[in-house]
Amino acid sequence: MDGSIVRVENVVKTFGETVRALDDVSLEFEPGIVYGLLGPNGAGKTTLIRVLTTLLKADSGYAEVAGIDVRKDPVAVRTHIGLAGQFAAVDDYLTGRENVEMVGRLYNLSAAEAKLRADEVLRRIHLDEAADRTVRTYSGGMRRRLDLAASLVGRPSVLFLDEPTTGIDPQSRIDLWDVIRDLTAAGNTVLLTTQYLDEADQLADRIAVIDRGKLIAQGTGDELKAKMGGSVIELHVADEDRAKALDALRAVSSEAGFEASHKSIRLPAPDGSQTLLAVVRRLDERSIAVEDVALHKPTLDDVFLTLTGRGAAEAEAERESTKKPARRGRRERSAV
Repeated sequence: MDGSIVRVENVVKTFGETVRALDDVSLEFEPGIVYGLLGPNGAGKTTLIRVLTTLLKADSGYAEVAGIDVRKDPVAVRTHIGLAGQFAAVDDYLTGRENVEMVGRLYNLSAAEAKLRADEVLRRIHLDEAADRTVRTYSGGMRRRLDLAASLVGRPSVLFLDEPTTGIDPQSRIDLWDVIRDLTAAGNTVLLTTQYLDEADQLADRIAVIDRGKLIAQGTGDELKAKMGGSVIELHVADEDRAKALDALRAVSSEAGFEASHKSIRLPAPDGSQTLLAVVRRLDERSIAVEDVALHKPTLDDVFLTLTGRGAAEAEAERESTKKPARRGRRERSAV
């Protein structure tokens, strides 16, 4: 892609002998967009962010940001990027303004320039009225917005947002969405990692799906949904009817993308309401009572089911089952 602002080619990163956090990942995207990196916890999203922001060195492969090789010239890369990690990196005992000015000084700005830029970004993310309060009085959503302000004070070419809405309330999440939209409308480029398809669908111009360290799909939100062949049917039947229902449904829909949990049965609906009608008729012919049925657009779990053969919840459970217990007296942290 000509004019790409981020380019990654065949990047590999391993931890120890068993964890392949990034497995031959390649992607690139142009300036001025939100590029969404979607995947469950442990998929490799944060590891890729750390490679691109020079916090980790890849074992092999090539990566550049703003035309600069991240391995050869990490100092130059840092002058072009901003990073807001999964947890707000702010000082509770300073005011919001003092936090942002401090980061400005770390960018080697003069005291006067740091103050001017702090005022600018605090207005931009709608925190100017609370700027002189100590951060310990801020809500979780306000702390996340302040973290964004600090990442913007250096006027980065690329802003990396690593799961910025994880753990905050729904209203704060919507507020952050508005801030991100404002940033791109003003010409900023954002790489956004998230676990939530709806978030990527709302914000991202393009989306990449990563799982087990591999990039498995790219496209717009609509293109990813199209991989499922359309909508999804979710239904509930009595436990004693489940086996019979599954047998009946196989005559209606391919087993590809078919999922049965202890709570529900889900299957692709390539023809939307027509598939739903066929499903209901088939179950009625077998005298199987449907307790609940719904036709809906694909969710994160639906997309993962189609692309990987398992849902996001299953992927997360699989990751948790492979974790080694933390050593006594040490805090366990995931590398990916």
